[in-house]
Amino acid sequence: MGSEDQFYGVIDLVEGRSFTFDEEGNMTEGGVPDEFMEEFEIRRSEMIEKIAEQDDNLLEKFLLEEDISQEELKAAIRTVTISNKVVPVLCGTALKNKCVQPLLDAIGEYLPSPLDVPPVEGVKPGTDDVIARDASNDEPFAALAFKTVTDPFIGRLVYFRVYSGSAKSGTSVLNTVTGDRERLGRIVKMHADQREDVEEVFAGEIAAAIGLKDTTTGETISSIQDPILLEKIEFPDPVVSVAIEPKARVDQDKLSDALVKLSDEDPTFTINYNDETGQTVMSGMGELHLEILTERMKREFKIEANVGKPRVAFRETIRKTTTAEGKFIRQSGGHGQYGHVIIEMEPLKRGEGVQFENRIRGGSIPIEFISSVEDGVRGALKNGPKSGFPVIDLLVRLIDGTYHDVDSSKVSFEIAGSMATRTAIDRCSPVVLEPVMKLEVVTPEDYLGEVIGDLGRRRAGVESIDAQGDTQIVKASLPLAESFGYANDLRSITQGRAGYSMEFEKYLEAPESVVEAQAT
Repeated sequence: MGSEDQFYGVIDLVEGRSFTFDEEGNMTEGGVPDEFMEEFEIRRSEMIEKIAEQDDNLLEKFLLEEDISQEELKAAIRTVTISNKVVPVLCGTALKNKCVQPLLDAIGEYLPSPLDVPPVEGVKPGTDDVIARDASNDEPFAALAFKTVTDPFIGRLVYFRVYSGSAKSGTSVLNTVTGDRERLGRIVKMHADQREDVEEVFAGEIAAAIGLKDTTTGETISSIQDPILLEKIEFPDPVVSVAIEPKARVDQDKLSDALVKLSDEDPTFTINYNDETGQTVMSGMGELHLEILTERMKREFKIEANVGKPRVAFRETIRKTTTAEGKFIRQSGGHGQYGHVIIEMEPLKRGEGVQFENRIRGGSIPIEFISSVEDGVRGALKNGPKSGFPVIDLLVRLIDGTYHDVDSSKVSFEIAGSMATRTAIDRCSPVVLEPVMKLEVVTPEDYLGEVIGDLGRRRAGVESIDAQGDTQIVKASLPLAESFGYANDLRSITQGRAGYSMEFEKYLEAPESVVEAQAT
């Protein structure tokens, strides 16, 4: 009921109730207002028809025009939701605390409980043996850490979801990713900003633990006697970097501490220290991501910081296959240095990363030096010849070499591997790759032309334009280098009425003009 700044409530099509809210977010329940009754009947009939198409029991009653009770309708919605045939939609605004209550009720009524989904599957650590665990307290304990936060009062909190079994506070558990034993010091259930201490958690529950010092987001904790490794959450690599420094030099230690805590909470946020420039560099998934983290430092840690211009995380790759040789020979009295390798290098498909393959036969290079050659290869690939960014998506194959009984060492073969790799890259026509983002813009139809024009100026490739009433949804691929400042520009050209979401999609070859601009 109402729209935009005049929005004041909703009507529940299932129960036939209205929920209205004042400016303070206080909710009042009531019946369907007379002025909305006709539209309510039409929309409710449409909803029941859509649900009946997916539920045979409801379909029969619908066709015979029999009354359908609220309980039957809710049961049907729950069934088709759990089977992924429909998605219930509710509207509201968390900012003004409007319609949050009906949303929480709908989560409880329609979404699956742990008993409604198949048993979770994992593997036995160190093997490929698949293990299934039911959501039962009788099964061995298994949980997945899905969030890490720093609480100003009680310290580091690790949120976890129990998939099977139970665990008491003080229990020792195994982190099956790192192999370390941890102790569940305290277990608390979080209710917004309120904490409830509990002695034990059971299958299907979500809780937070104090005392898991080395467990991070995406890692599995399980029973020590019956370990299991659940599917790990994969996080994309950061694509944008900025230099950051405190406005006041006395805040340097506080800044470092804040960055470490934020990176612990967010696996897509990384920090490193550039020895050449003496700068602290933070990297994330986009301009907005880093802006939010900078604002959090100011709000939560009371640190004012200067942030540099965003820098895109380019990559390099090769286009040809070649063979190269690396020789490192030094003689200066006593033991010298001798390392000699021959490698083949060939391009791989996007996303396949860097692969190393040992094809040495007959002992031309002793086995103890092979890992050193690989270290030299991977070290050389960290800085490409065109942009200085890492080289990716290629295969390096060690095919031959020679060694000296006295002078050969791990260091000499590492240097020889690095020399051969740099020579090979130069011969393979290296190219610079730029990160491309998947972009979705939701805009009123009146501004569609301006949005499309602006995307064209940013080298974006529009993939589809879909209409939903008076709203247009534009899906496009946008080079990250062209996305800086997009939030402000989009607000400007649409008078603040359009919104967008953006996530990393892939790496594509960058135009020469972009490469030259990066070099300057």
